[in-house]
Amino acid sequence: MRTIAFIPVRCGSKSIPFKNIKLFCGKPLIYWPLRALEDCEAIDQVVVATDCEAIARVVQDFNLKKTTVYRRLAENATDTASTESVMLEYIAAATPQLQLSDVMVLVQATSPLTQTQHFEEALMQYQSEHLDAMLSCVNTKRFIWNKNGTPQNYDFYKRPRRQDFEGDWVENGAFYIHTVGGILKHQCRLGGKVGIYEMPEYTFVELDEPHDWITAELLMQQQLKQEVVLTNFKNVKIFLTDVDGVLTDGSMYYTENGDEFKRFHTHDGMAFELLRNAGIKTGIITSEQTDMVARRAAKLKVDYLFQGKRNGGKLAAAQEICQQEGVKLSEIAYVGDDVNCLELLQAVGVAACPANAVAAIKNIPNVLWLTKKGGDGAVREFAELILEAQ
Repeated sequence: MRTIAFIPVRCGSKSIPFKNIKLFCGKPLIYWPLRALEDCEAIDQVVVATDCEAIARVVQDFNLKKTTVYRRLAENATDTASTESVMLEYIAAATPQLQLSDVMVLVQATSPLTQTQHFEEALMQYQSEHLDAMLSCVNTKRFIWNKNGTPQNYDFYKRPRRQDFEGDWVENGAFYIHTVGGILKHQCRLGGKVGIYEMPEYTFVELDEPHDWITAELLMQQQLKQEVVLTNFKNVKIFLTDVDGVLTDGSMYYTENGDEFKRFHTHDGMAFELLRNAGIKTGIITSEQTDMVARRAAKLKVDYLFQGKRNGGKLAAAQEICQQEGVKLSEIAYVGDDVNCLELLQAVGVAACPANAVAAIKNIPNVLWLTKKGGDGAVREFAELILEAQ
């Protein structure tokens, strides 16, 4: 039994001309699902079915090992032709090589956010649950109404909280799984006992209009950043952080007597203990110079404390740590939130920022956007990601 990924693509697109080979995050759109499939060990062959010479040339220029181009008939590449028509066409053409038990994974080129992990997990689930067919869905917790003013999926008199709401399963169009025999029997991409593979809600994006393209590229850019960062997590030997806006919420609190105080989060405090227990040394590098931070650093038992570091001083402090520990900047993780952290964040191997960081920091290539704000557990979130990778 073989597993074949099948991607039908056409040149025709009224809203976005040549959509399937239009540059998306610097690569033709179709490159992204092809890359994910090439990296999936469970996929034996990838077939791109197209009637378009331009698409065929682009795909062939990738020089991918598993991928071949199938020239589909023009009659099955019209605006009104169904996807099933080209699937059945291909099966008929490849019958001598195909077996009824072979698995076909119908993949949409317009779902660039699908990752290798999704294909691998779905195929494992498909086999373990002994399914006839499978489709990818997202679980959306949205309240849906009928046009006549009646709710479809909830009672508005008993409006549920989001965390208690089961939501609905919606096709995201990323991929469908069925056997060759099943497709022939049902004349459809699905049939028999159908299962659902759940994908993240951010994958529910359709590239139909130019504004969809902008949204999808932003999502993809963040995903690519995380991929790069995650590969470096296992190499982290030193964990460094800023203070204001990272370990704190960035606010300056004053008493009536003029005394300043800051709010720290206990979860962040535990992060330093967890890192220390894992053999990762820790440090604080901040632009301010206060006894308060010195006391907090002592309580956290950090290995390094540098205060009053401005105008490149933060990077210099990190380089000093590298010399003392015999490590490289690429083996340092740092989390910062404002422009005075910019130089250091650009230099380290793993860079992150809280959810409320300024735009200049969020726009640093490969910086990881944390979901928590400064002072609300962002440092703990970053530490746990690193510890999980190690």
